[in-house]
Amino acid sequence: MAVCVRYLTHPQVAVDPAVPVPEWSLSDVGRARAEAFAGHPCLRETTRIVASGEVKAVETADIIARALGLAVEVRAAMHENDRSATGFLPSDEFEAVADRFFAAPETSVRGWERAIDAQVRIVGEIEAVLAGHDGGDVLFVGHGGVGTLLLCHVAGRAIAREHDQPAGGGNYFAFAKDDRRLLHGWRRIATPPRRC
Repeated sequence: MAVCVRYLTHPQVAVDPAVPVPEWSLSDVGRARAEAFAGHPCLRETTRIVASGEVKAVETADIIARALGLAVEVRAAMHENDRSATGFLPSDEFEAVADRFFAAPETSVRGWERAIDAQVRIVGEIEAVLAGHDGGDVLFVGHGGVGTLLLCHVAGRAIAREHDQPAGGGNYFAFAKDDRRLLHGWRRIATPPRRC
């Protein structure tokens, strides 16, 4: 059976401007969504779970790993695009800067990591894991920004925000390990199919 690779973004977080964004935890809603997804039949063939080192991604991965009886591997370089130059931004301002991040991928917007650099980084992390993986489906747990950059790469599309995940997080896409063929774009974890 072909190996399915899924990239899942963490669901809703508890926003706290006083805490660095990489240290945010899941909200009660986000935790409940992750728990609901953890038992879904589409994950039954998963043999490996790899997460970003950010707290919200590790928490999401841990919930699913416990349900599947697996351990979580953490790869720190799977983190979200580096936005430490601005830190927390109010929602409207964040969305405006994110629009510019995707629209000008070769430019550092307000000191953020460039989209092209973040894309090279996330693709390199995924490829490094898959190069040493022999069997069973793989679940990567990470973030919307770099997840979108990965999807663009897999699908052979130019970097653009039109390929971004639906709002709220907790979405995933899937591709085939053997030929890196995109199996489907973003789907909300509330309504996953039985398989990829």
